[in-house]
Amino acid sequence: MKKLSFVLFTMLVVISSCTKEHPKEYLSLSGKLENNKDSIVTIYGRTGLIKQISIKEDGSFKDTLKVAKADIYTFQVNSTKRIPIFLKNGFDISIKGNAENPMTNFEYSGKGAVNSEFILAQIKTTQKIGNPNDLFKLDEGPFNTKISSIEKEQDSILSSYSNLDSTLVQQANQQSKQIISYLKNNYASNKKFKRGNPSPKFEDYVAIKGGKKSLDSFKGKYVYIDVWATWCGPCVQQIPFLSTLEKEYHNKNIEFVSISTDEARRSGGSWEAAEKKWRDFVKEKQMKGVQLWAGQDISFQQAYQVSGIPRFILIDPAGNIVDANAPRPSDPNLKELLNSLNL
Repeated sequence: MKKLSFVLFTMLVVISSCTKEHPKEYLSLSGKLENNKDSIVTIYGRTGLIKQISIKEDGSFKDTLKVAKADIYTFQVNSTKRIPIFLKNGFDISIKGNAENPMTNFEYSGKGAVNSEFILAQIKTTQKIGNPNDLFKLDEGPFNTKISSIEKEQDSILSSYSNLDSTLVQQANQQSKQIISYLKNNYASNKKFKRGNPSPKFEDYVAIKGGKKSLDSFKGKYVYIDVWATWCGPCVQQIPFLSTLEKEYHNKNIEFVSISTDEARRSGGSWEAAEKKWRDFVKEKQMKGVQLWAGQDISFQQAYQVSGIPRFILIDPAGNIVDANAPRPSDPNLKELLNSLNL
């Protein structure tokens, strides 16, 4: 009888040790990476570096760390490859996969892993929305149908994962509401930029060749507008493509108008210096087409709600909008659009 009691006691100890909860004062992170080119895994939080974990020659790593709160952190490997990961003290997460493609190849397992799996699924779902500008061009009925579809998919992805941390659920619900709110609010404001609506106008912008030009100066022609600045890298990157387009459509019924938004703040505090900077840049780059400088008048930018440059706008011969967010010169879709206009 004593022997039987001892055996039962031993079994209970073994079972207890197998089901023992991970200590809640820290979390464990381990895994094995393929195509690893780095010697460390780096964990970042919202305020900066949290911890670095050494990677062995076979790609394996293992360590513990403490986090201030349950939250989405960043897992970085191979110097530049980053992926979100949800961490909370008490978790015991294992990761395996290709270090060169963590977003599509990482697999999570262990306590708390489902939260990171959900985040990746949510990202993929959000990416399906595509370019918001394409949604803003839809008529109201199709737009509302698309919004309803997005809401259902967001709800579906959340309900398909069980045992998610309450903090993450709250963040996910908030993010979903923000996405829907952003799309609805911007759709409402972009309705006035619908194709066929009268375009906002600019007036008396300084022309590089002398005098001043207004949008009405180009009545009777299509106008492809490039809102840019000399300090804007992506803007400068588009210049060669724009130059090629100007040559190709030189004898067509279209004007290529570049509007510089260079201003005093980025030119030593002087508007005169800003204009000189623009003039020197246009001359240096041998920029063709109609080159204008907006100066202190930002009403055209405000009317089109330009929040980032470069911004491209296409207007028809009657002064109506064709595309308030036209494709960039480097985008093949622009030529397809222009060719559809029978210039």
